[in-house]
Amino acid sequence: MAFILRDAEKIICVVLFLGMTLLGFANVLVRYLTNFSFAASEELLTNGFLILTIFGAAIAARQGDHLAVTLVYDLLPPTLRKVLWWFSVALSALLLLLSAWYCWQLVVNQQTSGIRSYGLRIPAWYYSIALPFGFALITIRYLEYALEFHRQVVAQEAANA
Repeated sequence: MAFILRDAEKIICVVLFLGMTLLGFANVLVRYLTNFSFAASEELLTNGFLILTIFGAAIAARQGDHLAVTLVYDLLPPTLRKVLWWFSVALSALLLLLSAWYCWQLVVNQQTSGIRSYGLRIPAWYYSIALPFGFALITIRYLEYALEFHRQVVAQEAANA
């Protein structure tokens, strides 16, 4: 069970990517063998890529592989680096939490208005429901990384002292 919680985003990405690959391959086969195609495959693949991107960002946040511009950070003395680091962590967490909240508002809006998808005509919120949870997971993974990075910096400072 710990494996599922620890690597939830990786499991979601693997399952989603496998499903998308199989759907795309099946669509190509059907198109070339019958001159028809699965009309809904575009809708499923497009929304799959969106969800895959969100959960892939959670993987990157956990490993600290997100985009960072460190020019100012590198020029600062260690004490100011810590202040800037935690300020950027706070702003990043706030942005991610706001993204989760606004995505949740999108889901609620889609549910109440009854919007349906263009291809399969299913409720649009079926695709959107993963977004607020994805942004919440990115927030958690980013904060895990921030705490681990902080511990490494403190340990390095203690070793150098």
